[in-house]
Amino acid sequence: MTASAHVLVFRPLIRLLRDRGDEVEITAREYAQTLQLLELHGLEATVIGRHGGRSRLGKARSLTSRLRALRKWARPHEFDIALAHGSHELTLTARRLGVPSATTHDYEFATLQHQLGMRAATKVVVPESIPGDRLAHLGVRPPKLLRYPGLKEEYYLSDFEPDPTVLETLGVDRDRVLVVLRPPPDVSLYHRHSNPLFPQTLDFLGRLEDVQSVVIPRTEDQREYVRALDLPSVIVPHRAVDAQSLISLADVVVSAGGTMNREAAALGVPVYTTYGGRLGGVDEELIREGRLKPLTDPRALELTRREDGSGSRVRRDPELLLDLLLSARDEAG
Repeated sequence: MTASAHVLVFRPLIRLLRDRGDEVEITAREYAQTLQLLELHGLEATVIGRHGGRSRLGKARSLTSRLRALRKWARPHEFDIALAHGSHELTLTARRLGVPSATTHDYEFATLQHQLGMRAATKVVVPESIPGDRLAHLGVRPPKLLRYPGLKEEYYLSDFEPDPTVLETLGVDRDRVLVVLRPPPDVSLYHRHSNPLFPQTLDFLGRLEDVQSVVIPRTEDQREYVRALDLPSVIVPHRAVDAQSLISLADVVVSAGGTMNREAAALGVPVYTTYGGRLGGVDEELIREGRLKPLTDPRALELTRREDGSGSRVRRDPELLLDLLLSARDEAG
C-alpha cells in the first residue's frame, strides 16, 4: 500500500480473504496518511520505503531502494499471488520472483507508473468507464485486461455506515454548511500543472461565516500551509480522520483529487472537482451523469444544507472485485 486510498480499497478484500482462511501479508510505504489509516482500520503492515518527493530523481532512487527491499522481504515467503492498487513496485517485484500478480487502478493517465506496473502485472483490473484504447498502448488488452462496473468506491464502501461522532471530535458546528476540502496531489508526477483554483476556493470558503470547511490534507506540508493561513472558518485535523464519515455527513465536497470525489459520488453527496490535470474516463463519466461538477469559480458553489439521507447511494459487492484480482493466480496455475 503506497498511498492512502489503497488502505480503503483493500480493507474489505483483506477481510474476505482472511474470513475464508487465506494468509495475507501487507506492506506499506510511509507516505501521506497511509500508515495512520492502516492503524485506524486495525491492519498491521511491514513498512518498506517512503515517498521519493517531487523530483524524478528522488522518485527513481526511492523506486530502486524499495524494489530491492521488497524482493529481499518477499522471497522467503513463497507467496501464491500479489495484489496492488497501482503500486508498480509490487508487480515488478512479483514478476522478478515468478509470482502471479494483479493490479487495479482507476486513472489511466499516470503514464510513467503504469508503463512499469501494468506491463509487469499478470492481470489489470479497471472500471468499465476507462476506454480500452487508453490502455492498449501500455500493453494492456483482453484477456489481460478485466473490467468491473461502477466505481471502486461503491465496492469498498458497500458495508459503510457513517459515524456521526466524527463531527463532534473535530468541533464542527452543524448549524453551518459543512464543506469537506481535499488539496491537489502536489507531489504526483501526473499533476504538474499549477492550480490556483484550490487556494482561491479555500480562501473564499474560509471567510464565510455561515460555512465551516474541513480540509483533509495529503501531506504534513499541506497541513502546515493551510494552518498558516489562519482562516476563521477552516478546520484542519491533526492526523488522519474517518474521512468517509465526514464526507457522508457533509453538505458539499470540493476535491482536487480523485478518490474523495468518487467517494462523495458513491455516497450521494454533491461534489465539485478542481483537478488541474487531464480528466480520466471515470471522472468524465461522472460529469456526464451529473454526479460530479467541474468548478471554475468558487462563487459558483451551491452552499446549502443537505437533508439527512438525501442523495442516491450505490453499493456493490466487493467479492466481485476480489474474484477479478484473484484470476491472476488461476491463469498462472
